[in-house]
Amino acid sequence: MSPPPRNFTLSLLHKFKETYLIWFHYYTELPKPHRYTLGLRLDNLFVEVIENIAIAKFSVSTAKLPFIITAISKLDLVNLLLTILWETKSLQPERYLELSKKLDEIGKMMTSWKNSLATPKTNSPGTKPEES
Repeated sequence: MSPPPRNFTLSLLHKFKETYLIWFHYYTELPKPHRYTLGLRLDNLFVEVIENIAIAKFSVSTAKLPFIITAISKLDLVNLLLTILWETKSLQPERYLELSKKLDEIGKMMTSWKNSLATPKTNSPGTKPEES
């Protein structure tokens, strides 16, 4: 499997930042019982995912994988908590659907990045190893 393109992580960070901005708008409109419980936890998880993606982006190739795996697991938790907000009718169905679609695309990108790092790279003699 070939590594993701060089601007891949910038694209991933940008997509996640844009999704967070949508979430933040919705977060401020959550009913009070969930705004300071599930909403706050979700907001913190969004920031933690951004943090792990950024750390992975700026880490050396051999150190990236643990941060990506952590970001993926936190993203899974984001999806679960969003589902709970939707099921309790604290998040409108169209808002839930919008966030879910974006997070699904981001999850696929992160899994692709993880898989590209987990697969050993082979280089031809005389070529530089590629940086993910």
